[in-house]
Amino acid sequence: MTSETYLDFCFVRPESGGFSTEVDELLKSTFAKKRLNWFLEEKSMDGAEMVIAEIKGMSEWATEEDAIQFLEEHAGEKFWEYLQAYKMFIYPVLRGCNSCGTH
Repeated sequence: MTSETYLDFCFVRPESGGFSTEVDELLKSTFAKKRLNWFLEEKSMDGAEMVIAEIKGMSEWATEEDAIQFLEEHAGEKFWEYLQAYKMFIYPVLRGCNSCGTH
């Protein structure tokens, strides 16, 4: 089953530069062979760096729990060290219209 997938991650670490590049590499290794694209927004304040990753695309996950299970199996140590918050929406593609799945 294919699902529309929307993931938002907030990564934070002490300021040292080049954080968005590192997060991009983390996402590339975590989501290798997935049909997902992302946009990164980096901010710095009070000695910390923050990267917001907006990820969207198609996946085989049917639920948010499936996505979390995938992350637990594939995300590296730095991913979990930097991750401060997340939001997920997984919308399975239904047959017919999306409101009832029968027409």
